[in-house]
This record gives sequence, C-alpha cells and structure tokens, in this order.
Amino acid sequence: MISRRTLLRSSLGVAAGAGIAGLSTAGPAEAAIPRTDAEIYGVPTVQPLISQRADPFITPRTDGMYYFTASVPEYDRLVVRGAATLAGLTAATETVIWRRPATGKMAGHIWAPELHRIDGRWYIYFAAGDSDDVFRIRTYVLESTKADPTDPSGWTLKGQVLTEWDGFTLDSTTFSHRGRRYLVWAQSEPEIAVNTSLYIARMANPWTLATKPTRITTPTRSWEILGYKVNEGPAVLIRNGRVFLTFSASATDARYCMGLLTADADADLLDRDSWVKTPDPIFETDAETSRFGPGHNSFTVAEDGVTDVLVYHARDYRDITGDPLYDPNRHTRVQKLYWHPDGTPLFGIPVGDGGPIVRVSAADRPTDFVRHTDDGLILIERAPRDLAATQFRFEARPDGTEVIRSVAHPARFLHVDSGVVRLDAAPTGFRRERVRNGVKIAVAGGGYLRRSGGAISVAPAGTVFRLS
Repeated sequence: MISRRTLLRSSLGVAAGAGIAGLSTAGPAEAAIPRTDAEIYGVPTVQPLISQRADPFITPRTDGMYYFTASVPEYDRLVVRGAATLAGLTAATETVIWRRPATGKMAGHIWAPELHRIDGRWYIYFAAGDSDDVFRIRTYVLESTKADPTDPSGWTLKGQVLTEWDGFTLDSTTFSHRGRRYLVWAQSEPEIAVNTSLYIARMANPWTLATKPTRITTPTRSWEILGYKVNEGPAVLIRNGRVFLTFSASATDARYCMGLLTADADADLLDRDSWVKTPDPIFETDAETSRFGPGHNSFTVAEDGVTDVLVYHARDYRDITGDPLYDPNRHTRVQKLYWHPDGTPLFGIPVGDGGPIVRVSAADRPTDFVRHTDDGLILIERAPRDLAATQFRFEARPDGTEVIRSVAHPARFLHVDSGVVRLDAAPTGFRRERVRNGVKIAVAGGGYLRRSGGAISVAPAGTVFRLS
C-alpha cells in the first residue's frame, strides 16, 4: 500500500529540502494530493502568518505543538495560541493568559512577551509599565506548571527581573548553553546617551540573575541610531560552533532593521570581547517586496525538524500617521533561514507575497546557484552570499507552462530572447521535466536551460538542475 507521505513526496510540485532529485513519476492518484507550502519550502508562505501581532515569538515544537505569543496593539494583555503546525497558528484560538491590572504597577504598556519551557515549566518574560507612567517599563516573569501554556489557570506572577540598576528594561530572552542559562535584554544605562543597549548575565533561576550584567552592544553605527538610538529585541540561535544573536535597531517605522552579533561557542559569553558585530544590517526594509521595518525576530524550527525559521514582524506600507508605536499593522511573518557553507546564516530579504520559494542549483555542482545580477544577467555561481538574487518562484499558467519569478524583484521574470536568458518584465513559459537526479527546464519555445561555465543559456540539451 502506498502511504500518504509517499504520495506527497511524489506529487508534481517542487520538492522540499535537497530538491526533487530521484522522485518517480507521479500517477493520477498521486498528483491529486496537493503538497502544502511547508512541505515544499519548509515553512508556510501565506503572508502574514498572523495579523496585527508585533514582537512575535514562536516556541520550538514542544510535545507536538508550536506556541505563539506577541504584543497586541492595545498593549494591555498577554496572549498565547498553539497549533501542531506553523500554518495552523494563523487560525488557532488565542487565549488571554494574563491581563494588566486596572491601576498601579504593571498597569501600563505590556510589551514583547516570550514563552520558554525551562525544566518542565513554562515561563513568560514580558515588559510592563505602570498606570501613572506607561513608559516606566520593567521586565517581569510569569510561571506555569501546567503542560498547556494556553491554560490561563496555570499562570502565576513570579515577579520582576531585578538588574544592576533600576532603568527602562525590556525584550528579555533566555537560552541555555553548555549547561548554563543566560538572559539577554535591552536596557537604558545611566550615563550612556542612548535609548537602549543589550546586556547579558547568567541566571540563578528563571527569574533571578546570578551575575552582574555585561553590555555586549550599544547603538553607534548609522543604521542603529535612526530616529532613536536603539539596540533591542535580542534572539539567539546556536549553530555550527557559534552563538548567533540577532537584535533590532533604530525607530519602529520603516527604518527599523536587524543586526547580528556572533560569538564562538567556546567563548566566555559574559566577556564583551567575545562578541563581534556584523558591520551592516542583516535584514532591513525592502520596498520592492513591500516589507517595511522588519525586526524584533525570534527563531524556531520547521515541522521537518531541520529547517531553521526566521520569525519577525513587518508592515506592508511605509507611511505611518502619528507615532509608529501605535500603528497596529506590524504583522507576524515567517520565512526560511538559509546557511552559507561557512556556517554563517543567510537572511536575505523580507520576502513578499507568493508561493514557495526555491533556489536552482546544478545537480552535479549543488553549491552552484542560479542568480540574477542587478542589470538582469542570469548567471550561476558557487554559493553566492547574496541570497535574494538566488531565490525564485515557479508559478503555473493556464496553458500548462510555468513562469519563473524573481523574489527580490517580483515584477520581473526569467525571459528568453534569441537564446539569451535575462530577467525581464515579460515572462517566458517553462516546463519542468523530471529526470534522474533532478529536473531539466524546457523553454516553451524550444530548447532547455543549460549551464555553460558561469552563464545560463538555451541549448538543445539541458543541464540537470536541483530545486531546493
């Protein structure tokens, strides 16, 4: 008997992971079962994943469930929703697990919750102001002993996270590394003329620091001080012998962007010199994809247990009336996080609307990827660091052909004219033909796409490509 999983893997869509190499031809029954975007691309592609939820945090899959929390536009409560898949979070029931009191402490703005499973219990770290000063923001912790964090009855307040000095404090995240638990957070420090810097300390328990804080980054570069001098929203991902720490910078409008700190996994994480800041932002506004002010991210892992997923918020318009803090349309979005062969992350651009995204590589040289240049040339190069230029969408047309759309330039497509392949506003139709180890890409007017050195052209015999 053929299993549903076998049918899904054999269907006619682009395959996930390493590509569609080695798949047998699908019969009518197999082709009738559509594959989800998550099965093709690794993550859902519906934009946004969740509307009007800023500062999003999605847990790793825990007992078969993903859990989500974020800032709500009213800044008055903490919410959690859960689903067995990332896509399922969109329509999942959202539970209010805590609401701010009417007056007094914690009765002001409620910001940026994170949900963490630590030693068999759930903890939510969140920032709260007071009723008489909504911006007197400090960090607090809730604890639940229940298995289901969406159950409001399980949550109790553990109290405030006390830091070295009493100041504006927010955006706490926690992670465990080599048997030690750490907290990273944003805070204003006396006598430093910036809004917030990032600090790290080791923890005695999930709500108490065990060491003095170390300041690991402060906003000094031009892209960190636009509107406000801000480093905030830290998120940690440990991979490939390194600790990667993303953060967000500048004002919360279209200038908002993300930076990256990196430390060796063997380094003393409480030593400021262990951390190296990437000189330029690694994720920022992209007008062509209509994604503005991307940031305050978190990371999770897709249902396949392998694919790293970038979770972030962004608006789909630039111009904001009034204070951007009170504009409700920072939406939760997810996209696949890629990795360069040297073990460093490839963030690319905040992608726009559309279906699954693929990269096209040569089957015999899998780290050589098809890419477009700024002037529209189509090349194939070894592991180019410009991720966005290597990302495409294959989109079906009524005549049975497909167009190949650029992700970075959504209004442009692969176009063939007199055997020359370029990126152009006028799309050419293509057909994929599955062969051993991959696909050949046939041009509707005749011939196949072929790699010749570092160029892509049209020839009678095509190159075998892999789509990943």
